[in-house]
Amino acid sequence: MAEAVFHFPPDFQWGVAVSSHQVEGHNTNNQWWAWEHQEGRIAAGHRSGAACNWWMSAEDDLDRAAAMGLNTVRLSIEWSRVEVSPGRIDLAALDRYRELLQGLRDRGIVPMVTLHHFTNPLWLEEQGGWLNSNAIAYFTRYVEQVVQALGEYTDLWCTINEPNVYASLGYVTGSHPPGIKSLKSAALVLKHMLRAHGAAYDVLHRAQEEARVGLAHNLRLFDPARPSRLLDRAAAWARDLWFNQTTLTALKGGWWLPPLGFGPAFAVRRKLDWIGLNYYTRDMIEYDRHAEEPGLGVTRHPDDAELLDGGYGELYPEGLARALRRIARLGIPIHITENGIPDSDDDQRPAAILLHLHQTWRVLQQNVPVMSYYHWTLVDNFEWNEGWTMPFGLIELDPESQERAPRPSADLYAAIAKSNAITPELIHAYAPQLRSRLLPD
Repeated sequence: MAEAVFHFPPDFQWGVAVSSHQVEGHNTNNQWWAWEHQEGRIAAGHRSGAACNWWMSAEDDLDRAAAMGLNTVRLSIEWSRVEVSPGRIDLAALDRYRELLQGLRDRGIVPMVTLHHFTNPLWLEEQGGWLNSNAIAYFTRYVEQVVQALGEYTDLWCTINEPNVYASLGYVTGSHPPGIKSLKSAALVLKHMLRAHGAAYDVLHRAQEEARVGLAHNLRLFDPARPSRLLDRAAAWARDLWFNQTTLTALKGGWWLPPLGFGPAFAVRRKLDWIGLNYYTRDMIEYDRHAEEPGLGVTRHPDDAELLDGGYGELYPEGLARALRRIARLGIPIHITENGIPDSDDDQRPAAILLHLHQTWRVLQQNVPVMSYYHWTLVDNFEWNEGWTMPFGLIELDPESQERAPRPSADLYAAIAKSNAITPELIHAYAPQLRSRLLPD
């Protein structure tokens, strides 16, 4: 009997995702650059520095993406480069982004452009950042400038990356700037960012009749560590309410849920042409009345879990299918805008790619409208407060020398993209331990 081949739809898109601050280098005009230069903020004292040097020479990596057979790349515009002070636009910066987008087009690669990926101009941060309701109007003004300058190169827009993560890490745990620990502040920030998404959606559609506008939501699963215990279930529910359901209810139902408030959210309702899913792992939540984060729970891992490098979490590919089915309730197309694992020696990544893509294939068979998959990421980059200690790249990077070395998983991902399928030969070659798991007898 012939072994199974897992074919993807003919128009399925294969890509990688990056963000401006993590790859461009020397983004000195945003709050993250300032944060990096504070003692103890970044693992091992790392700084972004030249990052992956994309501002000067991204084209070499674009060639690498094209050679891998990728047909889409998700990248972001750095607000602090474009609007260097309130209302003052740097035309040279827009020219550079125009070069990058044209370069992608010339290589047969469709760009997905993210307009906000965690970084704010310093001038906005000095006014309170997203705690300031004026940030909504400022963001709208910036989006108008970008779409006017770059709209001829793309109609696929992601307004804001992971507003729930931005609010949680910056205003609950305090591990990201501005380092505040206040659920009340986090809720206000998240509400302002969702309203800004709605306003940006309107701006983009006024400027481009054909615009396809979405938002990237990080859906993290929260399961009770001990399902039989009511308090574990309640803690997991509360964590999910804050991190996932508040955003999804506002976007679909047009209603604010606590702690964002309670009432209509008509400025946000159905302001989506597609939804982006960023999926990495799940948390098993155990009730702990001393926990600082929402839900009074702490994360545990099953005894038999395969853990990822650097304490990043559990390898749980089944969660991608669960997340896709949940987000499909919005009733719109889905892009998997981020998925990957940190793995310096590439001993887990090939299997992780195959397992996550097999889960994607499974939900496609159930008519879930998944349009694309963006691996995080192409080249090792600056991973925020983890610095250079979390290598997510298909390609290894030495940030000092800027030398690059493809990992075996780069060849695997290229082979999948070029064949538009997971074949038995790829499983045998890159993750033979998965044969019994993925290939029927």
